[in-house]
Amino acid sequence: MATDLLILNTAVLDLRSPDFSFADRLVGAGGLAKCATEDMPPYTQAQLKAYVERGCATAGGPGNTAPLAARAGLRVAVGVNLGKGDCDGLDVQGRAFSDALAATGVDLSATVVHPSLPTGTTFIHEAAGGERGGIAYFPNANNDFDFETFKPHVRRLAPRVVYYMYSGLSDRGDAQGGRDLAAFVSWCREQGCITVVDSHTLTGNPQALIASGRPVEAYRLLEPLLGEVDIFFTSADEARMIRNTLDPEHGSQELDTRESCLSYLAFIAGRFAGQGRRRSQLFGVTVKNGAYATFVGPDDRVRETVFCASRFMVGSVIDLVGAGDSFRAGLAATVAKQRDAFLDGTLDIEEAVQIGNLMATLYITSPLGDRYGHIPSFETLQAVVKGGRSFATFEELAGALAAGGAERTSAT
Repeated sequence: MATDLLILNTAVLDLRSPDFSFADRLVGAGGLAKCATEDMPPYTQAQLKAYVERGCATAGGPGNTAPLAARAGLRVAVGVNLGKGDCDGLDVQGRAFSDALAATGVDLSATVVHPSLPTGTTFIHEAAGGERGGIAYFPNANNDFDFETFKPHVRRLAPRVVYYMYSGLSDRGDAQGGRDLAAFVSWCREQGCITVVDSHTLTGNPQALIASGRPVEAYRLLEPLLGEVDIFFTSADEARMIRNTLDPEHGSQELDTRESCLSYLAFIAGRFAGQGRRRSQLFGVTVKNGAYATFVGPDDRVRETVFCASRFMVGSVIDLVGAGDSFRAGLAATVAKQRDAFLDGTLDIEEAVQIGNLMATLYITSPLGDRYGHIPSFETLQAVVKGGRSFATFEELAGALAAGGAERTSAT
């Protein structure tokens, strides 16, 4: 039986603690940076295990997406590099990552154990007083992601959707200016897979760069990719930096968020969509209260550009890390379930985006120790979205989910 969703790359264990003040010194307070393996602080495996046992660890990257889709009832696999160690063949970080995904039924048969590099590790400084601390990401084994190694797994698993996380975070995956990733994406489409790629915020101070209008060199990796990939969503900040980089003449315009998102999507669709291949593509931008999306049909024409305000912005946010990933989990699940509709250009884009919005709400309002516990079946998610209702409280939303989405109350 074919896999619904195969997620590749950026296996990482996120560790959070007030102890990690070194991250502020390394990347700046509130900053985020990709760091070199040789600069990783010398925590022993015993020390890292103690952080895991104290509940300071969560599975990042595919850990923000794969378990959500699996809990929704899809057949999900991951293809990742994990570090070698003494925990049943894996290092502490790899074992914690693997166990978290296996507990939700994710297929880990495409795991590759790297003989020398440790599992990707992110140290997040939990600063006092509600301030945002530094986030220091060490790609480690992710830096050696080899597309040729994972092609046999794509053939074996025959996924409906292949989702690569992320452009910009693997030295080998990003080789030749992003052309290797673009070629792999093209190859996956030739195998009959719908392809999804996203990028990660590649700077710790996006607002300053946006204001300056300066390009961010790492976003040039997207230039060969965007004409090949089927689905690409990014955040509003990233959209501005991408535009500054790929379209510097117009990228630094003074626009409000709505105008900026619409202008970016018009640019992306105009420059990269179709290119004579007669296939569907979906481009989008996530914002705090929903998402903008442009769907290009197989006739190379823009079918629609929509803004879908989330109807599910309720509950107390526990942690925003992974919000975009969880949104894309819902979106990718919908596309996997409705593959033919995506390919022929009849997919209900608003429904797909609202399922992403709902999945994101359920993820970011869940406690760190139980990030996947509130995800119901895909059919329930879809029924709640089809119901057309907006929710004033999390209790109302939880009630609708518990009822299987059977309610059809008018919007509040």
